[in-house]
Amino acid sequence: MRELVFALEYDPGCNAVADTLAEHPGARIRSLSLHATDERLWRVDHASGSADALAAIETAFKSTDYYADCLATDDCGATQTTDVLDRDDDTLVLYSYWERSPVCVSVPHLALDHLGDGLLFDTRHEGRHYTWRIIHSGTGNVAAFFDALETAVGDCAEMEMLRTGATAEPGGDVDHESTTLSAEQEAALRAAVEHGYYENPREVDGGELAEHLDVPRSTLTYRLRRAEEQLAKGYVTDETRPDTSHTGRP
Repeated sequence: MRELVFALEYDPGCNAVADTLAEHPGARIRSLSLHATDERLWRVDHASGSADALAAIETAFKSTDYYADCLATDDCGATQTTDVLDRDDDTLVLYSYWERSPVCVSVPHLALDHLGDGLLFDTRHEGRHYTWRIIHSGTGNVAAFFDALETAVGDCAEMEMLRTGATAEPGGDVDHESTTLSAEQEAALRAAVEHGYYENPREVDGGELAEHLDVPRSTLTYRLRRAEEQLAKGYVTDETRPDTSHTGRP
């Protein structure tokens, strides 16, 4: 099996949920289940955040006819319903069902067209960043998928490839590609080190570093966080590193 991991960073006004999450930086949405056929899509999402953030997320889901992964920037005529499955003070579970119109296009449907059946989807949405992980058989045309996705996204979002490669076998070694930083992540991390972002006290703050790299601060924060996550996971799972966990004091 193979995996693709990439992120879409939405511009303001292009995705109601992205706009809502940008207004509530502590809120997050992750998919619990996502399924698609040629004609429809249904998914369950888990949102976390403050009570105000959850109320705004629910409104965004329910009031935007084309939210459920449709890449349209205007109402495309799709039929969508969203229901609340569970709610407490800081979490919200939503079920969404979407029937396509002839002009609708989405990430899952483009994946079906170019990567084949039997796909598994996992998503994470924070701020304007929408991260996708797709598990596929490896028999499809990945280049054609990304070309079609780039065309569909247009000027509304920036695409960033995070990793692609074979999935790790259960109990086996971690795939090298799964711990490799993307070019954007590596550039952000190098700049952070070179400009003293990790010094104590810091020699540059996030806003200054983002301005130097000519990217939004939210984008820089996202890239650094993902790079740190990849490096931390690679360090912990590196079997060639000596195990010092049981070393006692002399």
